[in-house]
Amino acid sequence: MNTLTKLALGLMGQLKPLPVVGDTAAQLNLPPPSLTGGMPLIAALAGRQSRREFAPEPLPLQQLSDLLWAAAGINRHDVGGRTVPSAMNSQEVLLYAAMPQGLFLYDPVAHQLRLIVASDVRRVTGQQDFVDSAPLDLVFVADHARMTLVPAAQREAYAYAMAGAMAQNVYLYCASEGLATVIRAWFDRHALSQAMGLNADQQLLLSQTVGAIKAAQAA
Repeated sequence: MNTLTKLALGLMGQLKPLPVVGDTAAQLNLPPPSLTGGMPLIAALAGRQSRREFAPEPLPLQQLSDLLWAAAGINRHDVGGRTVPSAMNSQEVLLYAAMPQGLFLYDPVAHQLRLIVASDVRRVTGQQDFVDSAPLDLVFVADHARMTLVPAAQREAYAYAMAGAMAQNVYLYCASEGLATVIRAWFDRHALSQAMGLNADQQLLLSQTVGAIKAAQAA
C-alpha cells in the first residue's frame, strides 16, 4: 500500500491491520542469545546506516533472538541489568515486534515474545510503503506507569533517550550482521495505538524496520 493511500485511509479512520499470515502462537520462545562473535564495535559504527529496501523473508530465529537481546535484553542477570540505560532503572520502554504472524511484546526476563494482537499490524506501523512487507517492524512504546519516580515533566524526554539507545543497538547489530534497518517516526499515532491496544499511560515513540538487505542492494 502506498503512502497516499495510507494517508487517505488514516483521514477516514480506516487504516487497519490485516489478518495474520501463517501460524500464530501465544508465545514464541527464543533460543538463548549468541554472546560471542560479531563485528568489532568500531567496524560496526563505520558500517551503520539506514536502508529502506528489505527482502521479505523472515529473519532466522537465532538472528531474531540476538536482535531483540541487543535492543532490550538482560546482560547482567544478577541485577537484571539491560543492554540499554533507563532513568532510575524504570525500564519504561516496551519493545513490540510486528510480524506477519501477529504483534508480539518482547519479555526480556523470559527472553520470549508474547502475542498481544493476532493481526498483522505491519502496515499500520508507518506511512512508508516498505513497512507493509518487511519481515519485522519494531515499535518502541513508553509506559508512563513505570516512571512513578521520574518527575512527570521529564518522563517523555527520558523515554525517548532510552528508545534512542535501543534503536542504536539495533543499528549496530544490523551493521554487524549485514541486515538492513531504518528508524522511523512517521506513523498514524491514533491508528497504531488502536491497532496495538495501547492504554492511556502508553505512548508511541518510534518504529524501526529490520530485514535482510534486498538482493539488488546487496549486490
